Amino acid sequence: MASDDIALLADALSKTHVVDGELSYKGLGLKLDNAESVEELVCEVEQYHGLRALRLEGNTVGVDAARAIAKALESKDQLQRCYWSDMFTGRLRSEIPTALRSLGSALISAGARLTELDLSDNAFGPDGVKGIEQLLKSPSCHTLRELRLNNCGMGIGGGRILAEALIECHRQSLTHGAPLKLRVFIAGRNRLENEGASALAKAFQVIGSLEEVHMPQNGINYAGVMALASAMRHNPELRHLNLNDNTFTKRGTLAMAQALRHLRNVQVINFGDCLVRSEGAIALAAVLREGLPILKELNLSFGEITEAAALVVAQAVADKPHMEKVDLNGNCLGEEGCEALREAMENMDKGDILASLSDDEGEPEDEENDDDDDDDDDDDDASDYCNEDNEEDGDIVEENGKTRKDDSPVKPQCPAEIMSFLSCPSAEKLLQLGEMKTNLQQTVDASDPHKAADVLLKIASLYSEDPETKTAVFETIDAVLKKLLSGSDLQSYCFLSTLLVMMGFLKGEGKVKKVSLVPGQLLCLEHAVQQEYFPQHHALMLYTFMSKNSEALESCSSASENLSSTLEKKCHEQRLSH
Repeated sequence: MASDDIALLADALSKTHVVDGELSYKGLGLKLDNAESVEELVCEVEQYHGLRALRLEGNTVGVDAARAIAKALESKDQLQRCYWSDMFTGRLRSEIPTALRSLGSALISAGARLTELDLSDNAFGPDGVKGIEQLLKSPSCHTLRELRLNNCGMGIGGGRILAEALIECHRQSLTHGAPLKLRVFIAGRNRLENEGASALAKAFQVIGSLEEVHMPQNGINYAGVMALASAMRHNPELRHLNLNDNTFTKRGTLAMAQALRHLRNVQVINFGDCLVRSEGAIALAAVLREGLPILKELNLSFGEITEAAALVVAQAVADKPHMEKVDLNGNCLGEEGCEALREAMENMDKGDILASLSDDEGEPEDEENDDDDDDDDDDDDASDYCNEDNEEDGDIVEENGKTRKDDSPVKPQCPAEIMSFLSCPSAEKLLQLGEMKTNLQQTVDASDPHKAADVLLKIASLYSEDPETKTAVFETIDAVLKKLLSGSDLQSYCFLSTLLVMMGFLKGEGKVKKVSLVPGQLLCLEHAVQQEYFPQHHALMLYTFMSKNSEALESCSSASENLSSTLEKKCHEQRLSH
């Protein structure tokens, strides 16, 4: 090593920071190629008694240098925190796993019990994960509380290896009577995609102690999001969930909404740039109304959310006393929509928590054939997540990370008369059902909102001013809606948003057939919203969409005016009650 290089290294090491059990070489820009280059560093490590934290980030460590440092660490049984991010800049990718194995083996030999491990920004790929695999499985990580692997390029393969290692760590720690209680997991920008995310979801479900999960920008779409959602339900202490810049669409968002219903400690949700869209935003609004009692921040930016759906979200945060920030920037509100949202927040004395709307995308263009995105095959999976008792697609994950199928109960068959009516509804058939007509409620369930909305609209289309028919239709509508709106807010909102899509008030995902509205359907809704079973905030949601999409009502002007007037009156009563 040249004398000038030695002088530079000595000068850099003189800046080493030592405090409270921590030895820091952070950001010194040292190029540590071999044992000679780390002699002074190794000496300091060896002489530091009670070493609890070692910071090597912002330097570049070669294989031989790593071996020398590892030798010094073999006696450091009190080491708990390893901050080793950005530690291999300029190194061959093939070198990194060897270096990591040396360092990991030293920690295992020392009997160290880690609480924090940060290997972010090392771009080591799946082979790098193999380099820390044995460390993660060892007793040295049974005490791990924070694991940071941001921007490591793990890929699908690395995600799988990491998941298996964490599951094995939990299994072994359990046999020792002190199960792994990982609290913080950070793995953004790793190209995990669905397969990697789903593998990690199994590990998260087994661990069950997570408080923070950060997995932004991983190329995960709804399948991976659904797996993660199922896992989050098993982590009741979750406080911070960041899945920014993945692709939820409707199915993923509904699954995540269902999971959030069960979590009472969440303070920060970041679903920005996740293509949540309007139906997803409505589902999250429902969860805001019935749960998330201490939520502080909600990021739904850049999600293709329209004005009415954004207003429904705003209405849902009205009673959130801890809310500090709502980010709806970059959506599709339009200039008037942005102003309406600001006004709505100001009217609730929440104007100061609304983030800037400077990057709004403007009102969406009407494109009849624009419903063929990632989510268009069918919406059955999405409907499943309106079911309060749903697990991940019928799969139950056991402690070993393996899955087994859950047996779903078989629904009873409907009487032939009711099936005949549904296949070809008419007022005559409805009257012939007599008292049996109220049994039509047995054919609908909020967990299948498309079928429920279809049945409701078919019944409502039979309305006429004939007293007997009118009474029969209203009684049937009441029975059906009373059942559909008796469950959770999430179920009710899923049903109502589907109804809005079918009626043409909301652009939905997938191939949803819109009905040609007739006045009777609106008159039935006008009757329903006046009943006790129809909550005021449900009426407010309907009013918000109908008032923003009045062109869908042009064919039923008189009936639509009556419905709008009734909705407005009920919404006014709600505002007065607040």
